[in-house]
Amino acid sequence: MDKVFIEALEIDALIGIYDWERRIRQTLVCDLEMGFDNRVPAASDDIADTLNYKAVSKRLIEYVRQSDFGLVETLAERCAQIVIDEFGVDWLRLKLSKPGAVRGARAVGVVIERSRAK
Repeated sequence: MDKVFIEALEIDALIGIYDWERRIRQTLVCDLEMGFDNRVPAASDDIADTLNYKAVSKRLIEYVRQSDFGLVETLAERCAQIVIDEFGVDWLRLKLSKPGAVRGARAVGVVIERSRAK
């Protein structure tokens, strides 16, 4: 399976369960791997045939900046569903990290893999 990836996409978000987290925006880091057959765009050399990672990035930035979830788990699920539904991706692996959330750890978060229901 071919994969298109977006690595270390930084997005400011209002996220968290603690009162102090509800008053500040925190930077989240998103890594995505998306299953996509790259043979067609490789043959045509036309961006219209690709999984446009810039469009995916812009859509996720827009969504995450407007979101207001308590849990990164919820946000990760919603982001995965957007990519599957709006960009025709059949499979994805999404890692959503919250840097600095736990003292002594570079980051914490979740990694999920989702597939389109067939």
